[in-house]
Amino acid sequence: MTESSVPATEPTRGWPLIPTLLVLVAVAVMVALGVWQLQRKAEKEALIALFQRNMAMSATVAYPELPPVSENFLYRKSSVVCLEPVRWDQRSGTDRRGKSGIRMIADCRTGAEGPGVLVDVGIGDGFTPPKWSGGTVQGTIVPGPEQPTVMERAMDKAVPARAMLVADVPVAGLRASAVPSADDTPNNHFAYAVQWFLFAAAALVIYILAVRRRLRP
Repeated sequence: MTESSVPATEPTRGWPLIPTLLVLVAVAVMVALGVWQLQRKAEKEALIALFQRNMAMSATVAYPELPPVSENFLYRKSSVVCLEPVRWDQRSGTDRRGKSGIRMIADCRTGAEGPGVLVDVGIGDGFTPPKWSGGTVQGTIVPGPEQPTVMERAMDKAVPARAMLVADVPVAGLRASAVPSADDTPNNHFAYAVQWFLFAAAALVIYILAVRRRLRP
């Protein structure tokens, strides 16, 4: 038998090292993100429980004028003295009977200098601010309408959010605004965790199938 007649053997194929390492790192990152979301779920549940306890308290607290606002103040009863509304912010909302309208949020001056306070004085049917020059307002402290986004928090560019007081009694000509509840606090972290775990499993299965197909003789 001549040398040219010897059948050639195919080179043995093995698992590609670098792509495998990259996939394993990606899977590990996704699993870590899933675990982090489970931790955030537990933290959010504790926060909601704190808000629910705050809602059950009848004693009033001093209004926290300076942000960031401690979570211990949210959904507590308080009062402020609005010397003068310096700006109005009209936003969509609902009254306490569920009827839609326009929330009238006053940015109030409380002194000669320093930050003011946000006061939701009621729901109207149009965008025209009420003829209200200020006064003492009693109500519930809730998160203000301008809250930092998830991206701003992740990039450490979040501006401390202001709180807002939802008036118990609306000003003349308006309807009482619905007071946000602690139960409205979003808690989707378990769903996010499941998604990350599914992404990790899918990536691993797809890669294994792809490599096994490549290794077939």
